[in-house]
Order: sequence, then structure tokens, then C-alpha cells
Amino acid sequence: MGELRAAPQAVTPVTPVTPVPAMNAVHIIVPDGIDDPVRPSGGNAYDRRICGGLAAIGWSVHQRSVPGCWPWPDAAACATLTAVIAGIPDGAVVLVDGLIASTAPDVLVPQARRLRLVVLVHMPLGAGPAADEVADSRTRERAVLSAAAAVVTTSSWTRRLLLDRYALRPNQVHVAEPGVDAADLSPGTAAGGELLCVAAVTPQKGHDVLFAALAGVTDLQWRCVCVGTLKRDPSFVDRLGRQAREDGIGDRVRLTGPRTGADLDAAYAAADVLALASRAETYGMVVTEALARGLPVIATAVGGLPEALGRGADGNRPGLLVPPGDSAAFAAALRGWLGDTDLRRRLRQAAGQRRATLSGWSATSVRISRVLAEVAA
Repeated sequence: MGELRAAPQAVTPVTPVTPVPAMNAVHIIVPDGIDDPVRPSGGNAYDRRICGGLAAIGWSVHQRSVPGCWPWPDAAACATLTAVIAGIPDGAVVLVDGLIASTAPDVLVPQARRLRLVVLVHMPLGAGPAADEVADSRTRERAVLSAAAAVVTTSSWTRRLLLDRYALRPNQVHVAEPGVDAADLSPGTAAGGELLCVAAVTPQKGHDVLFAALAGVTDLQWRCVCVGTLKRDPSFVDRLGRQAREDGIGDRVRLTGPRTGADLDAAYAAADVLALASRAETYGMVVTEALARGLPVIATAVGGLPEALGRGADGNRPGLLVPPGDSAAFAAALRGWLGDTDLRRRLRQAAGQRRATLSGWSATSVRISRVLAEVAA
């Protein structure tokens, strides 16, 4: 018999957070292109929702987009940032996306003396391929974060990392977890073989590890749809295609490119489980997006991802976590999911429980509003 699923219903966020009136102005500096549907990312979505959310609870939001290849700006990008910051009046509250802020101490540290600077850190820098590049990135990031009046992170894991790495003041660093939109339950299939990965196709997201794991379960029935931009690292995408063909799974995996809106909703609705083999995550917004639809998650236990996964009311995780970079462990988790009807039932039940605890974006905006209000005062 097929497994029973609960009837579709909307996500009910946890107890609503009452907004604190905030009638101050805030200048929000973000990378250019956060509204570009061809370049969807968790950071872009977060920035968009916060700009709208702060305006909705009373802030006068002045959003400025700075063109450039952040976090690797050229001279022109730095000159544009300098002009934007110079045009902000003394004493103003300024919220700067960390992709920009952490790379620009020469611009921002001197200005921190006259502005009330808050940095929003989606992904800490200093994880480059060469030791000198890592050291330089961390030196620059440390200078900016130390000079800021406050730092906002998207997970408790990221907060701990920044406190340990840069010896920041504990009361300076805050957490505002991403929210999630209400969604209907995905109906699922009895066999559980519809796998979905939502992530930019880059080495950091571990598609090569996922594909190697899938190659280890070809005796089972499954299909995998990978949703995410293919343009950030074309050479990696090419290597991934060759890997799939050589491992004999080319006809069972599909790279769709980015999807947003109704198209992304349809991808979630057709799935049984989210598979994410990331090598690094500060939170993992796609995890809560899947949970909002009652989908369990098979993912790597890296960074803030276990925090996003959370637990159901009975204490059980709504998914399976494996070490990063371990394709054999990921294959074992996939085999367990695909081969064990009772495991799928338990994980779906836990996902439904976790779904009931998810918070909406209004709660995220209120948390940031409180930080900005403290800085403004």
C-alpha cells in the first residue's frame, strides 16, 4: 500500500512576534542584481525580503544597489561604493550586505566614525583556495566587523564562528534567521524516488558528491532534478555532465537551471525529498523551504544546516545528515530512504511537525528592526 500523507494545509508560523514601531530611516546597501531572476540566491532573497519587511513595519528604507563583482570588487565598484557611502548623511543607520562590507574596509572603516554601521553577514569570507588569500580576506573582514556598531548573522552557527574568529563583543553580534513562506504540502509518491536538489551548480554546493552518491544506488528506482543557476562555474557544470554520463546516470538526473515563483513551487510539489550535499552552508534556506512543504531532507551536517533542519515536536530530525564530502555516506542515506518504507513515514511525520514551527519573514524583519533601533538610539 502507498503511504498516507496529511491533507494539504498552509504553514502556521510559531507565535507571531509583535513588531516594535520603528520610524527611523535606514540606508540599505546591497549588491546589484538582487532582483534578477536569472541569479537567484538565498542572500538575494533575504535582502529583498528584509527591505520590504522593514518598510512594512515603519522604517523609511533607502535601498542602494552597488554594481560590481562582489565579494571581488574592482576599482570601479569600490569607487561607486565610496560615492554611495559619502552621500549618506552623518548619524544615519546603514545596513550593508556582508558581500560588500567585508571586502571594503578602506571605504567603510573611516565612515563608521560618522555613521551607525550594521553589517549583515550571509557567508563569512576567508575560505579561499590559497592561505594568503584567506588571511587577507579575514583581515579585511575583521576590520569592518570590529568597526561596525552591530553585526547581524543568519544563524547561531555563524554568530559563534564570527565571535571565535574575530573576538567580537558578544552583544555586538545578533541572529536573524531567514523566514519562510507558507506553502501547501507536497503530495509525494509511495516509492519516494523523486529527488530534488535546489542550489547553484557550483563546487561549494557539492553536486559532484551528490552525483557520486546517486551512482552508488543505480539498482534502485529514482530520478533527480537539480534546480539552480548553471552560469556561476560553467567548467564545473561541464565536468558534472561528464561525470553523470561516465557513471551511467545521465538519463536520470536533470539540470534545469534556475526556477522561481510558480515554477519553483512546481518542482517542490513534484518531489519526495530534498537532497543537498553542500560543502559549506551558513543556514540553508532551501531546507526550510522544503520543510514548509512537508518534505524531508537528506543533507550534509555542515555549518548552520543542522540548525535549519531542526527537529520535530517528538525530538526527531526531519531528515538524514551525513558528513560533508562523503559520497559513500550520502549513498547510504539515499539507500535507506529509498529502501525503507517505515523510515520514509517517520521522516515525513517529523517534517510535518517541524513545518508547524517555522517562522515567517515578518519575524526576521522584526529581529533586524530591533537591532537597528538599538543602533539608532
